[in-house]
Amino acid sequence: MKLTEATWTDVREAAPDAALLPVGSTEQHGPHAPLGTDTLNAIAVAEAAADLAGEGVAVAPPVHVGVAEEHRAFDGTLWVSPDTFRAYVRETVESLAHHGVDRVVLVNGHGGNVEALAEVARRVSRDAGTTAYVVAFTWFEAVGEHSSEMGHGGKLETALLRRVAPNLVREDRVAEARAGGSDRWGEWVRGVNLAHDSDEFTGNGVVGDPGAGDDELGGELLDRAGDALAEVLAAVRER
Repeated sequence: MKLTEATWTDVREAAPDAALLPVGSTEQHGPHAPLGTDTLNAIAVAEAAADLAGEGVAVAPPVHVGVAEEHRAFDGTLWVSPDTFRAYVRETVESLAHHGVDRVVLVNGHGGNVEALAEVARRVSRDAGTTAYVVAFTWFEAVGEHSSEMGHGGKLETALLRRVAPNLVREDRVAEARAGGSDRWGEWVRGVNLAHDSDEFTGNGVVGDPGAGDDELGGELLDRAGDALAEVLAAVRER
């Protein structure tokens, strides 16, 4: 059940007990991929898992703006403070719990959200004032050996986009994206990243090779991430 497409009477009749809340970002992903890449990919993984889970699961509307100030040098990027982000996600979860949907998995598509979402999950779950139990899931951490290939607007994200929203990939700009990108996130010395913002180490916002991720890989990533999320959701509902 997608809450944005359901009526309130549909929700009451179905009485879902669990929800998947996609959380993404509106930020640069190079010259070839849309600003909504993280959100689009998170939605796709959430919907794949919901299909596997069956009845009793709602897919909530996505959170489109996240913790993304590191991309502020690139036009169109939007961000909020970690405090604002955590409050928004927490209160969304609490509103779900108000209706009895008190088992929630935050389905994340943006690396900059990871720390804040982990904190939200802990705090809500410990709060004696709500029945909600929450965990955070990041799709690109759940794709097996491919996780080590994660960049930014690179192989994995572009591959998944080619599967779920191929019309939004500017294929004629992929060569440009590859040429102007970086092969590594950050500028590291002795395990310390000296670069706070992405434009310090990538000229066009890309990290990795977007040309290396085709539709077939995207399908594999969607299957792996969807399967993993469905397993996590089942564990959360049973806990």
